[in-house]
Amino acid sequence: MADLIRGEALAQNEWTWVKLPDSGEPVRKSAGKVVLFKLTGEPAAADDVIDRCEVPATGKVLIPLSVWLRRHEALAARVAAGEIGVWLDSHEEPTELADSLGGDLNRLPLIGVNFPKFIDGRGFSVGFILRSRYGYRNEMRALGDVLRDQMFFFRRTGFDAYLLRADQKPERCIAALNDFSTPYQTSTDGNVPVFRRRIGQKVPA
Repeated sequence: MADLIRGEALAQNEWTWVKLPDSGEPVRKSAGKVVLFKLTGEPAAADDVIDRCEVPATGKVLIPLSVWLRRHEALAARVAAGEIGVWLDSHEEPTELADSLGGDLNRLPLIGVNFPKFIDGRGFSVGFILRSRYGYRNEMRALGDVLRDQMFFFRRTGFDAYLLRADQKPERCIAALNDFSTPYQTSTDGNVPVFRRRIGQKVPA
């Protein structure tokens, strides 16, 4: 079982991560290589795949965005009870989730963002948008290919929980949250970047 880090400590994972069933479609390739990225706007899954997705009837459950969009009215009572979270794939738009909740994402106790491959960085933008544009304040969890080298950047873009890939050492990942003391870019964490610290400083002659 993968380890969960919340904040800067190991934590108990109370949430069941529900994934879509296998579509049975052949893997698409381009120039002999597996196509890793879906285009924004492409349907997350076919209707029959979404319909076949089984959501546990009890407990805390993290479900795909496509399933949420199809069943959110039926799940309203469980949302109110704090039992439903939603996860987005890297190609999916936070706008769809926000619209389904009338703009109030904080009705959800947990939002996950999937990083299907280490080289796919779009999830960082999804996290940043959830925090900065939509004001999401509850737990935001990185899922999928969650590795030690990404930890500092996960936190900078708004993530506060990390479901590690099974081969990762949690103590190394926790230490990596503080790999750098001074950032060079602005982000959601309130850490003032170098260029802003230098504004107003007198340049030596």
